Amino acid sequence: MEKSEKVILSAMYVCQILGKESFDLIKEKTMLSDDEINSKIDVLIKNQLINKDRKTLTEIGRDSLKIVLAGGVFDIIHPGHIYTLNAAKELGDVLVVVVATDNTAVKMKKRKPLHTQEQRQELVNSLSMVDLCLIGQEDDIFKTVNHVKPQIIALGYDQVHQEHFITEGCKKIGLDAKVARLQSPIPESSSSKIQKEYGESIHGI
Repeated sequence: MEKSEKVILSAMYVCQILGKESFDLIKEKTMLSDDEINSKIDVLIKNQLINKDRKTLTEIGRDSLKIVLAGGVFDIIHPGHIYTLNAAKELGDVLVVVVATDNTAVKMKKRKPLHTQEQRQELVNSLSMVDLCLIGQEDDIFKTVNHVKPQIIALGYDQVHQEHFITEGCKKIGLDAKVARLQSPIPESSSSKIQKEYGESIHGI
């Protein structure tokens, strides 16, 4: 499959999740003309990867993409986040990131996040390696997992989720997803540590 065709399928997948039209995103990602895009979509329809509506992926088309799901609070974006998300993107074709809701962030970090869930979503969406950022579900993380249906779930070095918990949860919703534990070259980096040190430096002025 050509790289541009993979990009078209990836853009359609993202827009299907969002319930949006995909043509503008395809144009932005591929830099192809309208005629070139339509020609490639014709080929992908012929190969049964895109439905005849020209907007949605067939099951074969969806299965041809390797979707990677990563999650976190992402209150202060630091080098550890960038490294981890780059490593997650290298595992597949599409990287979907889920940011924790404000309430979940408080439970996880024992403090109120500096940025709202919408602001954190916007921050993560602006990162070049991220194809799509969603706000998570408070009551059941596997609702989002089932919505995204990733083949790989990437866990950061500092995330408390256990691989077994994730694997078993995926089995319960009929999803066969692999769990990848990512390592950070800067294990001392964390949003909490940065916020603490920043606060101390302000008080020390």
